[in-house]
Amino acid sequence: MTDQVDHQVTIEDLAELMKRSAGVSVDPLILEEEAGSGWDTFGLDSLGLLGIVAELEKRHGTGLPEQMERCTTPEEFLAVVNGALAKGA
Repeated sequence: MTDQVDHQVTIEDLAELMKRSAGVSVDPLILEEEAGSGWDTFGLDSLGLLGIVAELEKRHGTGLPEQMERCTTPEEFLAVVNGALAKGA
């Protein structure tokens, strides 16, 4: 089975979540290239990040660590969320 793969959040997923939950459109290729940059580089603020976290919790049916809200870059965010989802899988 591929349960763990199904639980991984990709750059493409994050770009989609940014658009749907925060109204911020970012090309996934640019997001990947600039993944170590701060959220403000992409026009995302803390409320937008909270919306993304809420959507992920709803989508995966689980609470995610509070430290996700303190992630300062997409790269850090994906590492934390995918680590949490892998532990919960």
